[in-house]
Amino acid sequence: MTGAGGLSAPGFPEAAVRERARSGTAAAFPPLSGYGHALLGATPGAPEAGAPYGAPGDLLETGRLVPPVFMPRRLEKLIELGREPQHSDVDLTTDIGGFHAPLPLYVSAFGSTRAAGDGLGTAVGRQAGRLGLPLVIGENVLPVSGYGRPGTASDGAGAASGLLRRIRAYADELPDGAGGVAVQQSTEDADAEVWNLLHSDPHVQPLLASGRLAFELKVGQGAKPGLGGMTLVDAAEADRLADRYRVRDTLGEKGDVLRCSAPGTVTEEILRQQIRFMRSNYPRVRVWVKLFPGRDVDRAAAVAWQAGADAVTVDGAEGGTGWAPHAFLDGVGLPLGECLRRIGPGAHPLLVSGRMWEGGRVARSLALGARAAGLGRAALLAADEDPDRGLIRLTACLELELRLLVSALGKYAVAELAPEDLWPQPAAERRPDPTTREPS
Repeated sequence: MTGAGGLSAPGFPEAAVRERARSGTAAAFPPLSGYGHALLGATPGAPEAGAPYGAPGDLLETGRLVPPVFMPRRLEKLIELGREPQHSDVDLTTDIGGFHAPLPLYVSAFGSTRAAGDGLGTAVGRQAGRLGLPLVIGENVLPVSGYGRPGTASDGAGAASGLLRRIRAYADELPDGAGGVAVQQSTEDADAEVWNLLHSDPHVQPLLASGRLAFELKVGQGAKPGLGGMTLVDAAEADRLADRYRVRDTLGEKGDVLRCSAPGTVTEEILRQQIRFMRSNYPRVRVWVKLFPGRDVDRAAAVAWQAGADAVTVDGAEGGTGWAPHAFLDGVGLPLGECLRRIGPGAHPLLVSGRMWEGGRVARSLALGARAAGLGRAALLAADEDPDRGLIRLTACLELELRLLVSALGKYAVAELAPEDLWPQPAAERRPDPTTREPS
């Protein structure tokens, strides 16, 4: 490869440098042609290098579930049932942040509103509702897609992704006593009063009355730790949003504009006060907190639980569906396995997301202390494959894998998974109480 001047640089990332020389700031992001179609996330490292995501020894990638030879719990189950137990006897029901779920799974919020638009996000919600799985709706759905109140323009045929429309589509399918919806709000979107709108909306009252409504305070996300949300919008949309967001013509002369949310400022005291504010103002609503994979994620989780959060969600650096700079996708934030190691197992409800699509990764996450795992890209791809049954079939496969794996370990409740089930064993590091020590 040579340029106009005939130079070449063997062994140097010459092609990437030349692309930056041609495109400027647009080269910091994935190709614009894939926006709304490509579901982005960290790129795994070369398997032969043994370092997926630059994290040697990541138990979620390289660890193995190892059954013991002697299984006293299997004997207990045999006595309870009066027969040899099978994988179908495994209890997978889980309390997920105050919601009853048939499986240790929920559907994560989608970072890219365009990818989840055109009805795909609603199709995911309908299937999640039929399954009774909790559903998280992103903080940017209302500002970007509208509220979707019946009889208004945002509830029209062309606005299938409005916030209330998504909630109604999910709730209409929901069986009694299962599932629930968590609606995110970040610091910047507080002006949109998402939670106040929902809390007083008669269409949402059945969820509120049955204890199946949560508000999730979004501190950050896995694909862009330390940054706010980023979406591509056209020039007209940029003008509409300019009074609420920073819109930048960062991407060259392609017509699209980058809409950037502020990351929000959080300290321990601010986080405590925000959670107490939520508990005080919305006493019948479950309180969830979503954290990005920061180096003090264990301390942040402990602060949230002590302040009264019903669940803490941690999005590993592998997480994503949305628009993030290359430098963040591949080089910023802790892998989910390291987040789990730092937080450690315990009784607190910890929800995790990041490349969840098969039973082995979910089971390893649960063994390391997670209560449930979130489906993001996998849920969107499944609904893209079949808008009516794709997620249902994907979940059926996951359910079977989990039953087989848990029973093979000689256990018959998913909550019994523990670090002892993994090889190699997580590092036996004795860490002090994260609420009383200095940040990592």
